[in-house]
Amino acid sequence: MTNVHVSMHPLVRTKLAVLRDQQTKPKIFRELVGEITQFLMYEATADLPISPITVQTPMAEYEGQTLAVRIGLIPILRAGLGMVDPILDMIPMAQIWHLGLYRDHQTLQPVSYYNKLPASPSVDVCLVLDPMLATGGSAVAAVSVLKRWGVPRIKFVGLIAAPEGVALMQKEHPDVPVHLAAVDERLNDIGYIIPGLGDAGDRQFGTR
Repeated sequence: MTNVHVSMHPLVRTKLAVLRDQQTKPKIFRELVGEITQFLMYEATADLPISPITVQTPMAEYEGQTLAVRIGLIPILRAGLGMVDPILDMIPMAQIWHLGLYRDHQTLQPVSYYNKLPASPSVDVCLVLDPMLATGGSAVAAVSVLKRWGVPRIKFVGLIAAPEGVALMQKEHPDVPVHLAAVDERLNDIGYIIPGLGDAGDRQFGTR
């Protein structure tokens, strides 16, 4: 897989095992989603450009660096919401734009129901956030929307993917880096990732 980055950090692997456990309660599940997201963000943002900045310490001037791009977070509703606040803790100046997409359970195709992007992009880099890259339909549709919007750079950040979802993303958007905690075995016949973790939205918000 090219342009696909799977974290091998020992803490990510450890937290991922607890996240998958069906006994993990929603509160702990949400916390784990946030913690794993921050690890992935650390890796996904390693190549962002910086520019020089001068600050005054209590002792002297210091020549430091600051991010040279405007960051946009695009959580795919609703499961992607749990990934936003942990990233804002790291990048508090990031803008947040929501895309509402759901997967039709009969066709397994994405259906758009919410899009309030402004007429022209106000960010330089967009990070599409969705815990699960299953069929890949919603993620591919989201990236297509952002490309039509005119965003120069797009990255996808998710927790768990199926090979089918990764393959579709690479086929449709080979220029978009994909950052994940794991690539699992396969999809089942109703489009869920195996072994996966079930429905990430339901498990975050206690709606199973």
